[in-house]
Amino acid sequence: MVRRSLLQGLALMLLLWALGGAPARAQGIELGHLELQRQDGELTLDFDARLTLPKSVEDAMQRGVPVYFVADAALYRNRWYWRDERVARVQRSWRVAYQPLTSTWRVGFGGFNQSFQTLAEALAVVSRSSRWKIIDTSQLDPDSRYYLDFSYRLDNSQLPSPMQLGLGGQAEWVLGVERTLRLD
Repeated sequence: MVRRSLLQGLALMLLLWALGGAPARAQGIELGHLELQRQDGELTLDFDARLTLPKSVEDAMQRGVPVYFVADAALYRNRWYWRDERVARVQRSWRVAYQPLTSTWRVGFGGFNQSFQTLAEALAVVSRSSRWKIIDTSQLDPDSRYYLDFSYRLDNSQLPSPMQLGLGGQAEWVLGVERTLRLD
């Protein structure tokens, strides 16, 4: 009995030492700011996400694998008699890839590309948006209630096919955040 408790104590000490020995690093996506605004006859969305990529994602990016981030916003009108009606849906996609010949990070968005010296600079660009037009306010019924479903994620479906097959059981490649906002 004493031997068993001694072994359990040693196992617990080893576990605590292992956890305390390596610095903890929170991985994933957190929304720092998400706001709907009515400006100049448009309903716009501002968001700011904090990205902390797992080591395996960063390693793949360092080896030149392009990674895609997708922001998706859908505006719905509440209906009591049927499913809520989707009034508008907009989507943005960013491609982040490392260029080994120039040692730069390239961000592609809507046909435009921009180069950055560090991964942190490139991720800062893909993780925020301001004045993103969702819909013209003239298309909204003033007597109806609306809400917006927002999601921001790492899009694994756009990775090269061999990588998609190998990611089946790896939870660290599943990064995303979802929120719902009411339009007042």
